[in-house]
Amino acid sequence: MTGPIRHIVMWRVSGNTREERDAARLKVKTAFEGLRGRIDGMTHVEVGLDMSDVDYACDVVLVSEFETPADLEAYATHPEHLRVRQELADLRIARFQVDYLVGAPADAAVSAVTRHQDQLIASA
Repeated sequence: MTGPIRHIVMWRVSGNTREERDAARLKVKTAFEGLRGRIDGMTHVEVGLDMSDVDYACDVVLVSEFETPADLEAYATHPEHLRVRQELADLRIARFQVDYLVGAPADAAVSAVTRHQDQLIASA
């Protein structure tokens, strides 16, 4: 897999009241926006807070982009990312993630995913 990769993560946050959930959402947004310019290979960081207020929606979405899949892999263990994860660990009640090649045609994307999964299995 080569080329830019988009990393999207959505969370549901904890809180017994609307105020507690709003504070948790803002803390997640601020923490991840603080990574801007601190991670090599990360070319974009955007954090959005859900405004729909429907019961099945996530509370926060992170949309980030990396120059290469290797940059995304390095991000997973980067000290600044690990610090943010630790800082927010108690706020998260659910997490969903999608990583994909930016602009890849469907057949190329499927082939890239299969190759990446094969590499993960081989290295295990």
